[in-house]
Amino acid sequence: MSMDATMAARWRAGLLAAVLIAGGGGYWLGQRGGAAGAPSASERKILYWYDPMVPLEHYDNPDSLSSMGMKTIPKYADEGAAADAAPGVNVDPAAMQSLGIRVVEAKMGTLSAGLTVTGSIEFNQRDVAIVQARSGGFVSRVYARAPGDVVRAGAPIADVQLPEWGGAQTEFLAVKRLGKPELTAAARQRLRLMGMSDSLISSVERTGRTNGTITVTSPISGVIQTLDARAGVTLAQGQTLAQVTGIGTVWLNAAVPEAQAGSVRVGQAATASLTAFPGETFGGRIVAVLPAAQADSRTITVRIELVNRGGRLRPGMFAQVALGGAGGAALLVPSEAVIRTGARTLVMLATGNGRFRPAEVRAGREGGRQTEIIEGLAVGEKVVASGQFLLDSEASLTGIEARKLGAAQ
Repeated sequence: MSMDATMAARWRAGLLAAVLIAGGGGYWLGQRGGAAGAPSASERKILYWYDPMVPLEHYDNPDSLSSMGMKTIPKYADEGAAADAAPGVNVDPAAMQSLGIRVVEAKMGTLSAGLTVTGSIEFNQRDVAIVQARSGGFVSRVYARAPGDVVRAGAPIADVQLPEWGGAQTEFLAVKRLGKPELTAAARQRLRLMGMSDSLISSVERTGRTNGTITVTSPISGVIQTLDARAGVTLAQGQTLAQVTGIGTVWLNAAVPEAQAGSVRVGQAATASLTAFPGETFGGRIVAVLPAAQADSRTITVRIELVNRGGRLRPGMFAQVALGGAGGAALLVPSEAVIRTGARTLVMLATGNGRFRPAEVRAGREGGRQTEIIEGLAVGEKVVASGQFLLDSEASLTGIEARKLGAAQ
C-alpha cells in the first residue's frame, strides 16, 4: 500500500470513529456492539487487541499502545460474521438515521438515451464532382471563377479546344456521306465513347461543321474547391480542371465521449442548434460512426447528415447536438449509490437486520441521476444511497471482501 493510500485509510477510519463517538455509546458498527441478548464482554472470546486506525497491528494484552500511540481495543471471535452468516458490517438499527444511512431498492426502469454533445459543420465529402478533360488539348478561355465560389449545375468553367475531337467529327461526317447507315451508327457511337454529348453530335450532324471547342461546365451545384483551369494551359487526357462539392446536404461531425460510445448508432435521430440561427433547430440522422477515437479528447466522431436548405449551413459553424433514441429497460440505482475506486466499481448492499456488505458491479449508462447496473446486482436487492462511504471504509479496514461479479442472487 502506498503512503497516500495508507493516509487515506487512516483518515477515513478517524472520520468514522469521530462520527461514532460524537453519536454516543448507542451507535456502534458490527464489532463494537450487539443486539439485545448478545453475550456480555466477559463471556466473549478475545482474539487480540488492535487499534482501528492501524488494524493490521495485533497485540496480546489490553495495555498495549499502537504505533499511532492509541490505546488498543479487543477483537472478539464472534465479531462481524458468524460461522454460518455472510461477511459484512453490522450497524445498530437505531444508529442508521444518525449516521445518515439511506437504503434504496434496485429496480427496473427506463434510462433516457438522450445525449447532448458539440460538433461542427463540414462539407459532405460524398457529394463531390470532378471536372476533367476528356481528351488532350488546351484551355482557350476561362470564366470568372475562383476557389470558394458557389456555382449552379451547368455553370461554365472553361472553354477547351480538343483537336482529337475535331478529327473524329470530320471522319464521322465523311462516313455519313457514304450513305451506309450501319457505318454511320458505328461512327456516331465512337464519338459518344470519346465523351461527346448527344447534343454536340446532333449539332455536328445537322450543320455539317466540326466543333473541336467545348465549354466545360459544373455537373452539380456547389462550391468550387479547386480550380486548375488557366488560359493557354495544355491539358492531358483525364487532367482535372476543377473539383466541386455539393452543398445540398452537409455533415455535422459531433464529438461523443468514449464512455457514451455504446449509446450511438447509425440511423439514430439527431437535432442540431446553432448560434447563427437562435431558436431554430435542424434535424438529421447519424450516417456513420467513425472507427477511430481521438486520443487527446477521448471522444469518438459521429457523422450526421443535415439537409442544407438555402445553403445557410456553412462549413466551420459550431453546433450543439442532441442525440435521441429510446433508452430501453435497465436495472437502475441512484448514481450516488455507486462507488468508483478507479480499479473497480462497488455498491454497498443492505443484507438485512442492519448488516451491510460491499458488492462489485459493472455500471453502464447514466442519466437523470440514475445509473444502469449491467452486472453484479439483481432486481429487488437493496443498496445504500447515502452514508455508503462510511460503511465502505469500515469494510476495508476490517478486511471484508466484496461480493464478486456473477455472485448476485
